[in-house]
Amino acid sequence: MKQLNWATLGCGVIANELAHALSKEGRTLYSVANRTHEKAVAFAQKYGISKVYDNIDDVFYDPDVDIIYISTPHNTHINYLRKALSNGKHVLCEKSITLNIAELDEAVSLAKENNVILAEAMTIYHMPVYKKLNEIIASGQLGRLNLIQVNFGSYKDYNMTNRFFSRKLAGGALLDIGVYSLSLIRWFFKETPTQVSSQVKYAPTGVDEQAGILLMNDAVEMATVTLSLHSKQPKRATLSFDKAYVEIFEYPRGMQATITYTEDGHKEVIDAGDTSDALYYEVRDMEKAVSSASSDEIETLMHCQYTYDVMKIMSDIRAEWGMKYPEEE
Repeated sequence: MKQLNWATLGCGVIANELAHALSKEGRTLYSVANRTHEKAVAFAQKYGISKVYDNIDDVFYDPDVDIIYISTPHNTHINYLRKALSNGKHVLCEKSITLNIAELDEAVSLAKENNVILAEAMTIYHMPVYKKLNEIIASGQLGRLNLIQVNFGSYKDYNMTNRFFSRKLAGGALLDIGVYSLSLIRWFFKETPTQVSSQVKYAPTGVDEQAGILLMNDAVEMATVTLSLHSKQPKRATLSFDKAYVEIFEYPRGMQATITYTEDGHKEVIDAGDTSDALYYEVRDMEKAVSSASSDEIETLMHCQYTYDVMKIMSDIRAEWGMKYPEEE
């Protein structure tokens, strides 16, 4: 397989993790782009990256770039996606991939027109423990899935100028942490939810600080989600089947699941992967997808339809709330 050249657009925490992920195979990022040139230079020096762009847009026109990883705030994604996809670059984009389903529709169309892959960097779709659980579920030993319960609560300081509560930076619980919960649900549901209802508590800035969501699909699989940006709760997922239930803690980058069997209460612990390698698993699957000529294999690796389904759910929820970001007004 040809070694692919990765460029990072952004120099934050995720970009650092991306650099470490490539280093596991003795590789470095090909190039770095950032709005603040000095930060890009410092990032390049830290990781031995040879190419830094004077202008952030230069990354889109570099013929030697194969894949761009976008890790900027999600309200900036669509503008970068337009440029990257239009210039024939494959893109792995941080969650949430866009602000809304209309933006994602546009980006998907551009990817198809230019015969490139657009995928969301959703850890859940790549962690080995979830692939292992799907094998166990498919075997039938757990029975039918009935209910999923998902919690994600962070305690962020009540500072209305930070990105979590900022409308200008598309803050709020749903796009920042809810995307993980809904992605986990979509991973295990046989079909996308067709019935969704929700409640919301707003922060003083007008973004969603706290939310509760109920979902059900046509297979009558049900789920509940509880989110908060100002009230700590465990990142816990519980999946209830006819013959067992499964518990996963720290599920955004889960590496262990415990199965408790209903009949006799015995437990089985599933260990697969490592939390610290989350970006490595994403990179590996993305490179396999880029090197594949099969649309089915690409979907199996990157789960772009799941990304679309989750974005549709989040867009519909916000439409029901009447909550818009400045770019949508």
